[in-house]
Amino acid sequence: MNRPQRLVILGSTGSIGTGTLDVVARHPERFEVVGLSAFQRVDELAAQCRRFRPRVAVVPDEARARALRAALAGVPTEVRVGADALCEMAAAPEVDSVMAAIVGAAGLRPCMAAARAGKRLLLANKEALVVGGALFMQAVAEGGATLLPIDSEHSAIFQCLPEDRASWDQRIDHLVLTASGGPFRARDPATLHDVTPEQAVAHPNWVMGQKISVDSATMMNKALEVIEAHWLFGLAPERIRVVLHPQSIIHSMVVCRDGSVLAQLGTPDMRVPIAYGLSFPERIESGAPRLDFAALSALTFEAPDARRFPGLQLAWDALRAPAGSTAVLNAANEVAVAAFLERRIAFTAIHSVNAHTVETLAGRLGPVSDVDALLALDARARAEAERRIRELKP
Repeated sequence: MNRPQRLVILGSTGSIGTGTLDVVARHPERFEVVGLSAFQRVDELAAQCRRFRPRVAVVPDEARARALRAALAGVPTEVRVGADALCEMAAAPEVDSVMAAIVGAAGLRPCMAAARAGKRLLLANKEALVVGGALFMQAVAEGGATLLPIDSEHSAIFQCLPEDRASWDQRIDHLVLTASGGPFRARDPATLHDVTPEQAVAHPNWVMGQKISVDSATMMNKALEVIEAHWLFGLAPERIRVVLHPQSIIHSMVVCRDGSVLAQLGTPDMRVPIAYGLSFPERIESGAPRLDFAALSALTFEAPDARRFPGLQLAWDALRAPAGSTAVLNAANEVAVAAFLERRIAFTAIHSVNAHTVETLAGRLGPVSDVDALLALDARARAEAERRIRELKP
């Protein structure tokens, strides 16, 4: 491609979005930002638009659109509104690549639109696969999209694998996703009921948004990543494993049939997988600090404690349950985490809500044939999770 790669960033004010813009700014000759979107942070979105001057910016409602238009007086960026505008921006003919960084199931429709349009889709929104599953992978295949994982763990695995996808099943014995263990890896499980939102979002290694930080503290992020890995790499659930690695230096591993272990190492900085996704199959400067092996302490590993992280097992349970169960799990978790951050339920109740919702709905799931059916199932799961939350005491 002789011209710059034309890029849309869905969720540009979050940690992945700002990291992407940081990498892009280091390579102005390689990338042109043509579209940005944000949910709430209009002032930050306006600053991004003034700097990168995208053709389009999308916000969720007219009130935010008015505020953004006022902030962008004199800037040639068209401000558009709503979910349909997100999908149209992601699928626009002039767009080459889409960074999908919207948190949660809200990112499913624009991800599907980009996949169907055959875009180079940089997937940081794990929920698109957790919720979309087979439907999402079908859209990728039918649209001829290039799907590149941005989650650090899945990017690490992808970097360890040959480009010949057909050979993966024969080469791989199993995958190992590494997890830091979050802020409560060594905390007495009996005390977790008293965890506050402030404690839960204080991740020891990574700088992330509130929702994913809580997911790291419960290890539900790893449960969702197990589901994501199942779809990305086409492996049965039992061939995907999790190990705690508190230093977050080894980002994940591929264990080969011959016993060899391939691993990707680096500092815990999301600009590394972002830069790899943006430049694949090349590599470009990310801005992340280099790993100093002489300064490293020991790299340690341990099995996850089921008492401390009971939600992790839900990944394998949901993958073996009827189709749609992973979408139910994701919806319940989004509702439960929001309730915890709002101090409506205790930290330990997040797992209770998730397990209850999956168990309640798993036996009543019908066919999931399209995105509308998926989103209807998502709504049912959210309603059931909210019902369960009302029954619980903080």
